[in-house]
Amino acid sequence: MTRRAMRSDSMVAAGTEVTAPSRRQPSHRVRGPRRTPFRRRLVPYLLVLPSLVVIGFVLGYPVYKLFEISFQRFGLPQILNMSNHKLGQPPVWVGFANFRAALTDHQFWTVLWRTLLFTAANVGATMIIGTWLAVLMRRIVRPLRLALTGVLIFVWAMPQLVSVTIWNWLFDQQFGVVNYTLTKIGLGNFLHHNWFENPVEGFGVVTCVVVWGAIPFIAITMHAALSQVPDELVEAARVDGAGAWQIFRRVTFPILRPVVVILTSLSIIWDFQVFTQVFAMRNNRPEPWYYLMSIYAFMESFRAHNYGYGAALSLIILAVMMGVSVVYVRQMVRIGDLR
Repeated sequence: MTRRAMRSDSMVAAGTEVTAPSRRQPSHRVRGPRRTPFRRRLVPYLLVLPSLVVIGFVLGYPVYKLFEISFQRFGLPQILNMSNHKLGQPPVWVGFANFRAALTDHQFWTVLWRTLLFTAANVGATMIIGTWLAVLMRRIVRPLRLALTGVLIFVWAMPQLVSVTIWNWLFDQQFGVVNYTLTKIGLGNFLHHNWFENPVEGFGVVTCVVVWGAIPFIAITMHAALSQVPDELVEAARVDGAGAWQIFRRVTFPILRPVVVILTSLSIIWDFQVFTQVFAMRNNRPEPWYYLMSIYAFMESFRAHNYGYGAALSLIILAVMMGVSVVYVRQMVRIGDLR
């Protein structure tokens, strides 16, 4: 018996079993991502569905009726027809006649350009003053910053009619503080001066009201955005010899550009639709030279009872706002992609 056989017998006798090594390689199975059950994926949509139904009914139906009326001759006879068919007349389908009437009306283009200039002035003043206040809030001490923030929030929370009442009192023709102050400091005789007799001066007062109410949102938002600018970049630019304006233009503003685009878009949407300030300051009877697009649509609809034409004007306003909203939404999506 050979030595190898003796060794094998001894290992078997000792209870040790010798097995040959397996040639099969261990399998590494690549498992794909586990699929989420259909019910779990469906839950978020079911939770959102009631809100979508409510929003669709509250907003969708009025917009649908707005579209429908804009293609009809719809006035007081049609309003009476809704309650009593014997008194009124049914709506008459006129196609695009209301839109053609608007686009060929000289007053429409005058009001549109006036609204665009008014919006540009308000947005520009709001963004400049709001950004300046945001920079100032970054440089003052904490107690003053908290006090200024509280004042801004108070102004932002004030109802528009309350602010209009305050500004009407300030520019009152007989007892206005502004007229009294300008006369006392020697800038001229402003006693009994009517600021709304001249449309340029009147819109200047309205601009003060609109900008005053919009500055807090811009200032607080820009201050929050400025806090995200790295101090290292500012210090490096200052070491390189850059001044305050160069630092803001070349370092700070590029970082704030997305926020500036969003705030500008929102300001355009809000200021293009200004209604309460002008309507209330003109005692609910604004003269034609104080018409903005929203006031023009209101007067045509509810004062002239030309609801079809007013609906067409409202849809034109809606189209302009949708164009601005596209810029806003695209910027929001871009910020989300960057994150």
